[in-house]
Amino acid sequence: MIKITSLSNNIIKDLAKLSDKKYRQINKQFLVEGYHLINEANKINRLNTVLITKEEDYIDGVNNILVTNEIIKKITNTISPQGIVGVCDMVESSISGDRFLILDNISDPGNMGTLIRSALGFNIDTVIVSDDSVDIYNDKVIRSTQGAIFNINIVICDISKAIDELKENNVMIIGTSLKSSKYLNDINRVNKYAIILGNEASGIKEEVLNKTDFNVKIKINSKLESLNVAIAGGIIMNHFM
Repeated sequence: MIKITSLSNNIIKDLAKLSDKKYRQINKQFLVEGYHLINEANKINRLNTVLITKEEDYIDGVNNILVTNEIIKKITNTISPQGIVGVCDMVESSISGDRFLILDNISDPGNMGTLIRSALGFNIDTVIVSDDSVDIYNDKVIRSTQGAIFNINIVICDISKAIDELKENNVMIIGTSLKSSKYLNDINRVNKYAIILGNEASGIKEEVLNKTDFNVKIKINSKLESLNVAIAGGIIMNHFM
C-alpha cells in the first residue's frame, strides 16, 4: 500500500480527471464513492484501485492508496464524502437476453440511475442506452443506481440498429407514447419484449417510434398531464415482468 498526501501528486491529478466523461472514455475507467458501491464493484471484480483514508479499510486483491480527506474531496463531487473512493474498469457488453429496456436520449442523471436500478428489480436482461443519453458513468447516475449498474448488462449504442437486431430475433418492440397507443392494462404479457422510454421533454424520437410493434400509455388522473419517465418506466416494467 502506498501513501499520498499531496494534492499535486500526478496519480491524484489523473484520477481527478475521471470526473470528466472525455477522460473516462479514454481510460475506460470511472469512479465510485462510498462503501456500498465499492463493495458491489468488488464482488464482481470490477474494482481496480481504492483510495482509503483509514488503513482498516484495506481491500485485498486491488491497488490500495492511503490518502487524506482533502484528496478524497478533490476527486469526488459529494459535499461530505465517506472517505473511500474506488476506481472501476468499464466492460464491453453485447445485446443479449429476452427482456430489454431501451432508453432514448434520457437526459437526467437521477432518472437514468433509477431506471437502471428498476430494470434490475424487474428482471430486465439488458439495458440499451442511446449514444445521446446522459453518460451512465456520471457520478449522479452511479449513485442513483445504488449498485445496480454492476449487476445488469448495459449496452451503449445506436438504438435504431439495436431495434432492428431485436426484431430479427422476434423481440416485441413496445413504445411509450400518448399517440396511437393502447392502455397498458389492456396489453397481454409477452415472453420476449423491449420497452422503449424517451426523453423527459420530447419523448421517443419519431424515427424510433416508427419501429415499434405497438405503443402503450398508462391510465392516470386526467388532472395530471404525464408521469416522470422513471416512474412510468417502473410501472411498465412491472407489468411485463
